[in-house]
Amino acid sequence: MEIVTKKRMQIFSGRGYADVAVDVANHLGMKLGDVEIKDFSSGEVYVRFQENVRGSDVFVIQTHCHPVNQNIMEQLVMIEAAKRASAKRITAVCPFYGYARQDKKSRSREPITAKLLADMLTVAGADRVVSVDLHSGQIQGFFDQPLDHLTALPLLVGWLRNEYPEGELVVASPDAGRVGLAEKFLSHLPGASPAYLAKTRTAHNVAKTLAVTGDVEGKTCVLVDDMIDTAGTIVGAAEALMERGARRVIALATHPVMSGPACDRLQAAPIERVVVTDTLPTPVNGVSEKIEVVPIAPIIASTMKAIFEDESVSELFDDQNQ
Repeated sequence: MEIVTKKRMQIFSGRGYADVAVDVANHLGMKLGDVEIKDFSSGEVYVRFQENVRGSDVFVIQTHCHPVNQNIMEQLVMIEAAKRASAKRITAVCPFYGYARQDKKSRSREPITAKLLADMLTVAGADRVVSVDLHSGQIQGFFDQPLDHLTALPLLVGWLRNEYPEGELVVASPDAGRVGLAEKFLSHLPGASPAYLAKTRTAHNVAKTLAVTGDVEGKTCVLVDDMIDTAGTIVGAAEALMERGARRVIALATHPVMSGPACDRLQAAPIERVVVTDTLPTPVNGVSEKIEVVPIAPIIASTMKAIFEDESVSELFDDQNQ
């Protein structure tokens, strides 16, 4: 007996932030698959795929936005359901990977929760994981299965070139951890110069900028980071740059976590524009005139297409996605 095999791609979304999943599906000329997701009165989540997934290449899209734990659990249950329904390959697409900042032990008796989440996705049945701009590259090593690490760098650099084609730019790292990211931006912006800021944490989620290295006087300074959470780091850095004579400050980040006092801080901060992607829902209350959102769907869609067709993902990013 002989049969001609064919591949089938199906995309499903959790309830966390379905808008980004819809945009991804639209870029691929597809529709999201039909899945029933509801909560029992006890708070437990129930999932049932409403269409056959046997033998399919299934992509489960769920960004780990608020409520983080609920959305992570929902994705895990969806993956488990697809596994038991005999999907051929399951890819967990996490535009924002939860617990990414808990990637090491900074003090005794702390967990490495980013590794725990990697194990949970693998045990649930994910054969592959896709995420965008992880907080640290070492998270890739937490997975025994392939992880495709995407970057919003081309999108953010493209925005910058379009808005400030001939500006005298300074690319600034708000802390030591983002130096590598700043250098990647500099490699795509000939003529731009670097600046580096040193910071310390005085308490949990409280940052203080200590020093600025680099010539920023009279320049347009571009602060680059992987995420804006409470905005303490980015606002402190912007204030330090303005105190040293910067002409204007622009903030670029992939993930708009925007928790707690972030919106109020950004509104009051000496930051002219805040440019983020939509890996997470963007709160616009209070800072709508400052925030600009660059769609992330094109790079996620092209990556999913490459995975489905067994093509190279790194070639899509010129090997800049490490």
